[in-house]
Amino acid sequence: MKTVILVRHAKSSWDTGALSDFERPLNDRGKKDAPDMAQRLLTRKIPIDTFIASPAKRAKRTAQLFVKEFNVSEDDIIYKSELYHAPPEAFYEVIDKLEESYKNIAIFSHNPGITAFANSLTDNIELDNIPTCGVFAVKSDVDKWKDFRKAKKEFWFFDFPKHRVE
Repeated sequence: MKTVILVRHAKSSWDTGALSDFERPLNDRGKKDAPDMAQRLLTRKIPIDTFIASPAKRAKRTAQLFVKEFNVSEDDIIYKSELYHAPPEAFYEVIDKLEESYKNIAIFSHNPGITAFANSLTDNIELDNIPTCGVFAVKSDVDKWKDFRKAKKEFWFFDFPKHRVE
């Protein structure tokens, strides 16, 4: 069994117009939402084997805030430039090359690609948008990551900062 947890970067700041899109940092809400969403994942008791992120500042910082909550070293985050504004195919290419020892992975990236990729994973779930710091997860009964692309995937859960379960 392999699981993929997609995390859209947390809310970013638009305060400094001089910064490139790649260099935009998280705003205060993003800095609060990322640890909160990481804690929600921790309550699910999901042992994430590796964290993979776009190197863009907002995705990188979101991943760093997650690994801090998971008590993992920031040095263990794998940065993949192809995840910056990635189309769905880029996600599959990253997944195809993963070490087989990984069972549960978390990928941090951007819209619109991350929502398009999530929508490509199952036939029964269609999202308009993964909100900032939203988390979308699927499971697949495969042993090898190279088989994930063509395998049947099962929707596991979807959560986001403004989603409050009573």
